Amino acid sequence: MAVTALHSAATGLSALSTGIDIVANNLANVNTVGFKAIRPNFQDLIYEEKEQPGVENNNGDIRPAGLYVGLGTRIANTQYDFRKGSPVSTGRDLDMMINGTGFFRVNILEEEGDGTGYTRAGNFFRNPEGDMVLGNSDGPRLDPPITIPEEVIRVEVNTNGKVYGYTGNDVAPQELGDIELSSFVNPNGLKAIGKNIFVETAASGPPNMGMPGESPVGTILAKHLESSNVDPVVELVHLIKTQRAFEMNSQTIEAADQALQVIANLRRF
Repeated sequence: MAVTALHSAATGLSALSTGIDIVANNLANVNTVGFKAIRPNFQDLIYEEKEQPGVENNNGDIRPAGLYVGLGTRIANTQYDFRKGSPVSTGRDLDMMINGTGFFRVNILEEEGDGTGYTRAGNFFRNPEGDMVLGNSDGPRLDPPITIPEEVIRVEVNTNGKVYGYTGNDVAPQELGDIELSSFVNPNGLKAIGKNIFVETAASGPPNMGMPGESPVGTILAKHLESSNVDPVVELVHLIKTQRAFEMNSQTIEAADQALQVIANLRRF
């Protein structure tokens, strides 16, 4: 019946509308440091079985295939693309990029992931207390904390995550601390809470701690930032395809409506 087509097309409109929202979010974050593109994964819904396969008729013949009518689609989940973004040279002492699969660890509010967040963004600052903090709207401290004394005028971070400070009088640098990285068995299970931060979930598994240079967390590239890995061309292609699919589902609703209108007019004859 056309009623089934109406409901199936309605599920398509709903799922594709969410898909457009996801593409819009990707394009909006094309310049967000460390942002990872997201894609929706669609799945079909249950099927109405009108004829069962394998049924034997009076002649002993077995039906080779059944007759099924699907009832639409939905978005099963969203999947992050954790491929590394392009390095961008900044020249800033506290800008860092991870060459690998690791995450920086920062302290966040207790109600937002038990007080620990993970990020690929490496745009760090020095707060009034001298602590290294992430450059988002909240400024969460790096974990474990690294404090840069007031007299330090230049900071250097090597590939193994060791942080050194230089003063105007000292020839030899002062070691300020070590940057630790975290990795996850299933990073797609992380929960994004905004502000370039993810938090651990049961799906991601617990973090595996490691020092830069240890596999698989990667190494540190100082004075660089990881750009967003969103490809605007790819996203625009996805947007066009999603728009066309949305239009086709709208036309399906119109066709089903016309069929129902014909059926309703039969009572006049």
